[in-house]
Amino acid sequence: MAERQAMIRPILICMIAAISAELATAGDWPQWLGPQRNGSSVEKVESWTVDPPVVWRVDVGSGYSSPVVAGGRVFIHARVDPLQEEEVVAFDALTGKEQWREKYSRPAYLSAVGGGPAATPTVAGNRVYTYGISGVLSCHEADTGKRLWQRDVYRDFKAAVPRFGVCCSPLVVGNHVVISVGGKETALAAFNALTGELAWQGFDEPASTASPILFRAPGQDVTDQTALFVTSLRLLAVDPLDGRLSWEAPLVFKPSGPAPTPLAVGDVLITSNSNDGTIATRITQSTDGVRSEHLWTKKEIGGYFSSGVRCGDQKVCLVTNVLNPLPVASLRCLDVSTGEELWNVPAIGYFHVGVIQVADNRLLVLDDGGTLKLFQIDDKKCVQLAKATVCKGTLVTPALSNGLLFARDGTELVAVRVGTP
Repeated sequence: MAERQAMIRPILICMIAAISAELATAGDWPQWLGPQRNGSSVEKVESWTVDPPVVWRVDVGSGYSSPVVAGGRVFIHARVDPLQEEEVVAFDALTGKEQWREKYSRPAYLSAVGGGPAATPTVAGNRVYTYGISGVLSCHEADTGKRLWQRDVYRDFKAAVPRFGVCCSPLVVGNHVVISVGGKETALAAFNALTGELAWQGFDEPASTASPILFRAPGQDVTDQTALFVTSLRLLAVDPLDGRLSWEAPLVFKPSGPAPTPLAVGDVLITSNSNDGTIATRITQSTDGVRSEHLWTKKEIGGYFSSGVRCGDQKVCLVTNVLNPLPVASLRCLDVSTGEELWNVPAIGYFHVGVIQVADNRLLVLDDGGTLKLFQIDDKKCVQLAKATVCKGTLVTPALSNGLLFARDGTELVAVRVGTP
């Protein structure tokens, strides 16, 4: 059995790499933070002098799940208000015409910030995978909406739904759907992407709000990609196909503290937390295996759920937060090697800012007031080129596909033309 898995593993990894490359070429935005899960796009966005046109808008249910785009469709995961139900809805990306809608019941969930889904769907091939706020993991046909399988993960694992609800956007690797759960021997889990059967589970960790990414340390073989999780205690890199630990690195996060998705810049991983700041960890491959090295910590700057982007070979743009005496979100550019701050745009939002890095060293930034801004950046400064109000107040990171920005607020999904198809 082990020999068979060893033979199959390179094939599955190469398959998912080929699919990702095809999706990226097509201009799709098929998962959380785009094709590579790093908030980056190769599309060009020119400065505007009049507000970018709204191509269409439709009503949608509540939730903080980002829209995703694949195969000419936009997919939304939402609560069916005011019921304890969720739904997956597909719209035509060019017209906004509804193509299908599939509802399902869920375990009751409600918090001070609402009860809609927080995790973003993932589209792989002709399948859409969603992970609801109370832990219902579902798979639907992208073409028709037909539900292929569904798992109530927290009921099956007898685990408690975390304080902030389920925030982990599913990661599809080969024929596995990899997620975080939380609990004793149920911190992480993977399910067969075709059938929904449990593939593996393990580790003892509290639940984390961060979604995993695929990561390969420089010097490792292409088939040695790991699913990298930021738990509330450590960086945890596991084989996505069998759950075996590849390597780990300690962190100083609080068990209940929210954390955004990690950023990989070459061999350096950037992680953040509102309580403990921003940490850079270097991962290297040696004859003794994978090693981790702490590079720097900036305790004075940290973020809690807005994800930053890589903005150069050795730079990252991070959304950092201060909650007291008033909530303020700022955009900062840091040197990856040293942690030196290169520039800072203070008070760019209140709680949340969605950032997309586009071609020609530009950033699209959607603040929580619904204002879209275009910035030109370099090593020394960040210059605002244009701005426009595109939606109502929002805590959702937008998607960019074929010149259209898809923004979601509390009641609507809006398609705005910002580039050339």
